Amino acid sequence: MELKEKITLDMLTKDSVSVLKQQFLNFNGEEMQVGENVRNAYMNSKSGREQLRKVLSDEYFNAVMAVWGDNPTVDEPTESEET
Repeated sequence: MELKEKITLDMLTKDSVSVLKQQFLNFNGEEMQVGENVRNAYMNSKSGREQLRKVLSDEYFNAVMAVWGDNPTVDEPTESEET
């Protein structure tokens, strides 16, 4: 048995991305999903880029950065927007 994680970059725009993570188990030649889908959204802000860097491998992170470019396009949320 081999456990694999599948990552899908969904709804990738210049301002945001949705990251879908799924776990699959290969058992007797058949692939079966294990557990629940985990989806998180990230904004193209300084903090969003830092969070994304922590959760994605270089391959996926670089793919997002190819679309996002060198500079954030979304301002950091203010305290009143967070509550």
